[in-house]
Amino acid sequence: MENLLSRLRCGDIILADGAMGTMLFKNGLKPNECPETFNLSRPEVLEEIATAYLTAGAEIIQTNTFGGSPLKLQRYSLDHKTEEINRRAVEVVRGVVGDKAYVSGSVGPSSRILIPYGDTAPEQIYESALRQVRALIDAGVDIICIETMTDISEAVLNVKATRTVSGTIPIMATMTFDRTPKGFFTIMGVTIEKAAEELHKAGANIIGSNCGHGIEMMTKIAREFKTHSKVPIIIQSNAGLPEIVDGEPVYMETPQMMATRARELVDVGVSIIGGCCGTTPEHISAIRQMIDSIPMGQ
Repeated sequence: MENLLSRLRCGDIILADGAMGTMLFKNGLKPNECPETFNLSRPEVLEEIATAYLTAGAEIIQTNTFGGSPLKLQRYSLDHKTEEINRRAVEVVRGVVGDKAYVSGSVGPSSRILIPYGDTAPEQIYESALRQVRALIDAGVDIICIETMTDISEAVLNVKATRTVSGTIPIMATMTFDRTPKGFFTIMGVTIEKAAEELHKAGANIIGSNCGHGIEMMTKIAREFKTHSKVPIIIQSNAGLPEIVDGEPVYMETPQMMATRARELVDVGVSIIGGCCGTTPEHISAIRQMIDSIPMGQ
C-alpha cells in the first residue's frame, strides 16, 4: 500500500476499524479474562474480526495487543509471553489483510500510576513499552497506535520508546477526555492543547482521541485538536455511552447515526476516522459509504 503519511499529506480520508473488545466479547471473551490470550488460543476469532472489518472497508486494522505490554500482562502472569503474544497478533492480522490494509499495532495504557502519585517509575513504563513495540515492529506492523491514554507522561514515554525502535514508523497517539465545566480534560488533568503539544514534540505523526464519548462529543474534541495542532487528526468514538439492558451494556448509536455525524468529522478536517467501544463492522461499513459518497476535492 501507498505510504500512510504520504496519503495524509495528499488529503486522503482514511477509515480505521472499530472496536476490538466489543467483538471479542461477542465471540466468547469472559469478564476478567485476558483478551490477548486469544492470540495464542483462538486465533481464528481474530481472523474473523479482521476479515469483517476489512470487508466493511477499513484501511487500518488493529492487532489484539491493547493490553500486550509486559506490565499489563503481568496481571495475568503472562509477561514472559510478551513477544509471542504480540508477534502472533501481527501474524494473524497480516495473514488476513496482506497488503490490502495497514496493520496497526495497538498499545494501551499500563494501568499503572507513575510516581509521585503512584508507585511506578518512568523507567518501568519506558522499558515495558520498548519491549512491546519492538515485538510489534519486528513482526511487521505498519503503524504503532498508542491509544486510550490519560496520563501525558505515560503517553510520551510510549511514543519515545517507539521512536527508539524506529525513527520512521508512523505513530498514532490518542488520549481519552472527559467533558467538564471548564472544558475537556483527561482524568489526569491533561488538556487537549497540552496533549497536542506534547505528543507531537515526542514524535507522534498523528494525534487525536478515542473512547469516552459518542460521536457528537468527539466532534467537539476534534475541533479543539484542529485548533491546537497542524498534524493529522484521528478520531475513534464510541457508539454512544453504554446503557445496561438485561444486565448487558448496549451502545445506542446506530451505524447510520454514526455515519451521518461522521460527516461532520470530515468537515472539521479529521484525517482518520474509526470506532471504539460498541462499534462493529456494520458501523464501519456505514462510515465507509459516507466517505465514498463525498465528491472528489471536497
